[in-house]
Amino acid sequence: MDDQSKAWLDVGMPTANDRSRKRIAILLFLALDFLFMLTSGGRVRTLDEVSVDFQSESLVTRGSTAVPQAVAANFFYGKIDRYGQPRAPYGDGQAILMAPWHVAARMLRAVLPGIPAESKDLFIDVVVTSSSATFSALAAALAFCIFCGLGIHIRTAVLAALMLALGTPVFAYSAWFFSEPLAAALLLGAALTLFASGEQRSTALAAVAGVLLGMTVWVRPAHIIAVPMFFLALLLRDRKKSIVPALTLGAIVALFGGAYLLRNQIYFGNPMDFGYPVVAEGDKHLNSFETPLATGLYGFLLSPGKSIFLFAPLLLLAIPGVFKLAKRNIGLAIVAGGTPLIYLLFFARYTQWEGGYCVGPRYLVPAIALLCLGLGPVLAEATPSICKLAVVLFVAGALVQIVSIGTSFMEDQSTGKYYDEGWNYRMDYSSIKGQTGLLLHYLGSSKPARMNFGHDRWFVFLAKGGVSRGVLAAGIIFQVGGLVFFGWQLRNALEALGDSGPPRVGHLSSDVLGDPKIGEPVRQLSQG
Repeated sequence: MDDQSKAWLDVGMPTANDRSRKRIAILLFLALDFLFMLTSGGRVRTLDEVSVDFQSESLVTRGSTAVPQAVAANFFYGKIDRYGQPRAPYGDGQAILMAPWHVAARMLRAVLPGIPAESKDLFIDVVVTSSSATFSALAAALAFCIFCGLGIHIRTAVLAALMLALGTPVFAYSAWFFSEPLAAALLLGAALTLFASGEQRSTALAAVAGVLLGMTVWVRPAHIIAVPMFFLALLLRDRKKSIVPALTLGAIVALFGGAYLLRNQIYFGNPMDFGYPVVAEGDKHLNSFETPLATGLYGFLLSPGKSIFLFAPLLLLAIPGVFKLAKRNIGLAIVAGGTPLIYLLFFARYTQWEGGYCVGPRYLVPAIALLCLGLGPVLAEATPSICKLAVVLFVAGALVQIVSIGTSFMEDQSTGKYYDEGWNYRMDYSSIKGQTGLLLHYLGSSKPARMNFGHDRWFVFLAKGGVSRGVLAAGIIFQVGGLVFFGWQLRNALEALGDSGPPRVGHLSSDVLGDPKIGEPVRQLSQG
């Protein structure tokens, strides 16, 4: 087989023309975005969420990421820098990317009637938190593009992307203001750019991927552990031919990393001081690596409160799917299979491996999104029994996400069930059990729940905060209308594809076969 045929196989057999594929990707993104906005929690509850919210607010209002408002609210977590400014211990990446949502929230708050003064900050939280919905939807759309780039039929690609979006914690975390949806979107964007874009050895695309990975590091420095796997996958895929793109990737990420270390030097006088306090709750060292590896592995794999297989049961198919993925694209398979393993081993040793107050294996959510790239090849080659299993696992995963966002996780975890007196995670805790009980309680109760309790969605607590019914109705109608409209458009676009089965050589259209870059390799393959 000549080099042209091999290059064509690396890209994969086209499953639809570019215009249809892009249109469906956009429609999928918009439909999921409106769904996730509708189901968003709309609140910032934990230290991590509040700190980044204050960072972004400060950036928009005073041009700095210092968080004096956190000190004023007695909710400060971080360090005072060399200039007397309180700093949150997180990179500025998420705060910078959240700035448009803060600006939009302030503009809407200024023009919309019916928002009492005491609820104006709550309204801003709703808009800002919706950014997680957008990034979760973007992660699913990027996964869809990757599946198409692998030569997977477009209907199967949509199905696999929907399973990722709704059957894993990508759905649950769309409701809160944690950084995991953003990190998942950035990592998937880098994977798409490097391994499924159609330009396999482009230095320019390697530079784009380097920017995406660099931004991921600026969201949370711990994501630097993903970079070596991308670098290695790029080298192993094409060896000598990938040296220049790989070096470009590494150089750009190194620039981002060096800039982060310079930031630390400027703020704290030490490039390795990331601004974390020495101790936190109960004088506990949170940001160290004191957890025994066996304990962390048990927690992430088998515990009732953090097991990846309980919160993302589709991984039972995605993991063997990585081996099928390797037959289509070895570089992507290395990223999809190797990166989650690195994350697992790294965070299993992390002292606060459980992720603080949260639901499920929070720190592994971006890695779970990458691992679910194995779903596409599994579904593309699925037997009837595998299809049935996929449906069962998807339904189970979707139910877990629905339970997880059905009530506030803080209501269940802040009662002493989650941590013991020494702020150690209780390994027998189960949010699935606890939040299912809360959900059933509130569904069977006619008494309205207090603020921050019960079905604490954005439209519920804004109503309790006195926001007018007209504003709430307009918001709900806008989001439901968007979901219905773009969902219907997505359905029509899929129906317009015609044959629902994957394309075969004998069924490719004449315009595709007429392309010398595609038609000639196809004819060579069909002739043996």
